[in-house]
Amino acid sequence: MTTRRSLISGSLAASAALAATPADSPRTGATDLKLGVASYSFREFQRGAMLRGVKQLGVKYLSVKEMHLPYKSTTEERAKAAQQIKAAGLELTSGGVIYLLNEDEADIRFHFQYAKECGMPMIIIGPSMKTLPIIERFVKQYDIKAAIHNHGPEDKHFPSCRDALKAIKDMDPRLGVCIDIGHEVRTGNDLVESVALSGSRLLDFHIKDLKVANDRGSQVAVGDGILPIAGMLRQMKKMNYQGNVLLEYEINADEPLPGMQRSFAYMRGVLAGLNA
Repeated sequence: MTTRRSLISGSLAASAALAATPADSPRTGATDLKLGVASYSFREFQRGAMLRGVKQLGVKYLSVKEMHLPYKSTTEERAKAAQQIKAAGLELTSGGVIYLLNEDEADIRFHFQYAKECGMPMIIIGPSMKTLPIIERFVKQYDIKAAIHNHGPEDKHFPSCRDALKAIKDMDPRLGVCIDIGHEVRTGNDLVESVALSGSRLLDFHIKDLKVANDRGSQVAVGDGILPIAGMLRQMKKMNYQGNVLLEYEINADEPLPGMQRSFAYMRGVLAGLNA
């Protein structure tokens, strides 16, 4: 942890200028797209270091992974974590991906209760067709949104957001999708079209970039790859998308800050251009 702390401190100091004026800052004109971070990007860091990193990135929206807020925690521990996130000036928007594949009502209820005690308005889920009716019932009971996360060709349940959209088309509107574009593109779908087809069911969005569309191992900083980032952001603005655009940076786990700074600098540049 000593080495990692020094790495993150050096990265933050070196790239602080890029994050000094976030895209949603009143000084630059508020954007209608909310940039944030999926905490998996900081998977090699404990919660405190993760929070400091997110704060220095100049964003305030956070989706937390189980490693930073364990499922096996007490009510008091969850409240403490939620307070830490708030004290860092961040807004906890969701948790997950939470896999709800078994038709076990007690287990599904447990995860909704976890979300409630953590103060999460939404969970990002990996369900099955059989668990969706149970999940819908708890969405209504807890008034907590649930967004299905697609995982590409290897996903036996919902490889694409389009598969999820078909499954939930007649369900409660609080049940929607979280498009992970790194997985969506590997299904062969047009990304901008997938965003458009999701419409009001698009509840969350995981952004990343790839050098090769069908190679999940070719991830690079956003803007350095071939994915149509500007086109997707433009489509979301056109749709008046109210959810978050969360950077999920899955490379350089021991020193993620430089690539994440580069990614946000690119996205802010695109948004500035679109707003102009």
